[in-house]
Amino acid sequence: MSVRRGVALVVTVIMLACLVSVTGMLILYLLFTREPAVPSRAMLVIRIGGDLADGGPNDGVALFGGDRRQTVRRIVENLQKARRDSRITGVLLRPAGLQTPYWAKLQEIRDALVEFRKSGKPATALLEYGGQQEYFVATGCSRVFLVPSSPLDLCGLAMYEVFLRGTFDRIGAVPDMVHIGDYKTATNLYTQKGFTPAHREMDASLTADLYGQLVEAIAQSRKKTAEDVRALLDQGPFLPEQALHAGLVDDLAYEDQVEARLKLGQREGRIELDDYARVSGSALGLGTRPRIAVLYASGLLVSGRSGYDPMSGAVTGSDTLIESIGRIRDDASIRAVVLRIDSPGGSSVASDVIWRELVVARDRKRSRPLVASMSDLAASGGYYIAVAAPTIVAEPGTLTGSIGIYSGKFVIGETLAKLGVTNDSVSEGRNAEMTSPFKAFTSEQRAKLQQQVQVFYEQFVEKVAQSRRLTADRVDALGQGRVWTGLQARKLGLVDELGGLDRAIAIAKQAAKIPANADVEIVSYPPRRSLFDVIAGQFLSAQQSHTLAALAGDRSMAVLAAPALVFRSGEPLALMPGRWR
Repeated sequence: MSVRRGVALVVTVIMLACLVSVTGMLILYLLFTREPAVPSRAMLVIRIGGDLADGGPNDGVALFGGDRRQTVRRIVENLQKARRDSRITGVLLRPAGLQTPYWAKLQEIRDALVEFRKSGKPATALLEYGGQQEYFVATGCSRVFLVPSSPLDLCGLAMYEVFLRGTFDRIGAVPDMVHIGDYKTATNLYTQKGFTPAHREMDASLTADLYGQLVEAIAQSRKKTAEDVRALLDQGPFLPEQALHAGLVDDLAYEDQVEARLKLGQREGRIELDDYARVSGSALGLGTRPRIAVLYASGLLVSGRSGYDPMSGAVTGSDTLIESIGRIRDDASIRAVVLRIDSPGGSSVASDVIWRELVVARDRKRSRPLVASMSDLAASGGYYIAVAAPTIVAEPGTLTGSIGIYSGKFVIGETLAKLGVTNDSVSEGRNAEMTSPFKAFTSEQRAKLQQQVQVFYEQFVEKVAQSRRLTADRVDALGQGRVWTGLQARKLGLVDELGGLDRAIAIAKQAAKIPANADVEIVSYPPRRSLFDVIAGQFLSAQQSHTLAALAGDRSMAVLAAPALVFRSGEPLALMPGRWR
C-alpha cells in the first residue's frame, strides 16, 4: 500500500510540474505575442548596432512567436509602418557600436529614414558616440545631436588587407593555388606579402568610390557642397564643439535633454522598435494582400544544407535553397519572386546548381517575375546566381562583380614535421593524391586544375554575357575577378538599378501587374530552421573550426582561413576576398 501511495505521489508531482511548465510557457507566449498598446502620440525609438543581419530566416530561430532580431528588413518595414501610423509622430534614432565593414545595409536604413520623413514626420538622431558609420546613418534624419563628451570620428575611409605568406613561410606551409583573373585576389591572402599592382588598383578604386558616396550623403544632408565636405573630412576627427561649429551636427545634448526637446514624457510617449514590431498590419487596416516571395541567399554558398559557422558566419546550402525554390514554384499564391543576396560567393558547383534552379523556375510555364536584390555583398558566386534574374538591383555601396574563380590547397607536410608529425601514404592512380595536403601539385596536376578553373570561368563569363546582353569579351574585360561597387556596376551594365529591397519589390510588383500603390505580403524563404538544426549546425561547424585552429596553431590565422574548411578539398571557388576597414 505504501509503495502504491509513493508511486501515486511521484506521478502527481510530475503531472503538477508539467502543468506548471505548460502554464508558464502559455503565459510567456501570450506576453510575447500580445500586441503592445501604442500611445496616441508616440515617438518610435530605433536602436541599431553590432553587425546587422540582412533579415533572412536563417539568421536564427524565433521563440514564443516573437522575432526580436535586429535586421535591416525589420527596421525598414517598421519605418514604413510608422510612416502610415497616425499614432507615431516621429522617430528617435540611437545608432551605437555598428561593426559592419560594409555600407549597403547602412544605405538601405538611411534611405528608409529619408523616405519616412516624406510623411512630414521628423526623424531625430542622437549619437552617444560619433563613429563614422553611425554618423552616416544619422544623416538620414532631419536633426543630429551629439553627446557633449563624444568626438565625431569623421576622417575618411581606409581599406586594409592582411597577407599571410610570411607566416606560412615561417611555419613551412605552402599555399599551392591557381586562379583566373589578375583581380581575383582571394588567393593573395595566402600567396603574397603585399599588394600586387592589380590588387592595389582595385582596392584604390573601391575606396575612392565609397568615399565619394559618403561625401555626397553628408553634403546632401548638411546642405554643403561636396568640395566643402571633402575639405572638412581632411580636418577630422572633430571635438564636439568643432563638429557643431562646422555644421556637421545640430547641437550637443545628452539623452534627457534631447527627450525634453522632443517632449517625450510630457505630451508624447515613446515606443521601442522591439515592441512596435509586434503591432500587426491589421491595426493599420491591412487585410488580404498579393504575396511576393523573398528568397534569401546569405553568407557563403556551399553544397548541402544551410547552417552557421562560428568562424565564417551564415552559410547558404544549395539543397536548402533549391527546396525553397521548389516550394515557391508550387505555391500558386506567389505573384513574384525577389532573390535577396548578401553573399561573397563560395562553391562554384553550388552557385551553378542554384543558378540552374532559378532559371528553370524563371522559364517554366506560368512562371513568376524574378528580380535580384543585392545587399552588402553579391560577388563572385553571389553575382553568378544574380544573373539568373532579368533585373538586378544594388545599393550604391554594394560590393559585386568579382567574376573569377580560384582553387588550390595548403601543403602542410613540413609544418607537421616541425611538430614531430610524419606522414606516409599508399595510392593507386597517377593523380590519386592530387588533393593531398602533404604533396605539392605536379606539373600535370596543376595543368588539370588550371583547365578546370578556366572552363568554369568561361561558363561564368558566358552566363553573364547572355544575361546582361554583353559580349563575352566585354564581360571578360569587366571580370578577371575585379570587385565593383554597385554604383560602378550600374554604369558598367552589370546591374540595372540602384536601390534596396523595396526598390526590387516595386519592380517585381510592376512585372507581376500589381498596382504600384497596392500593399503586398512578403513571404520569406527558406523557412526558419528548427532549434535542433541550429544546435547541430553549430556543433559540426565548431568541429571544423577547431581542426583548423589546431593546424594553424594560431586563432587569428584560423579566423582568416576559416572558409577553406567549409568547402570540399580541392573544390574550385567563386569567392570574393575578405576586406577590413
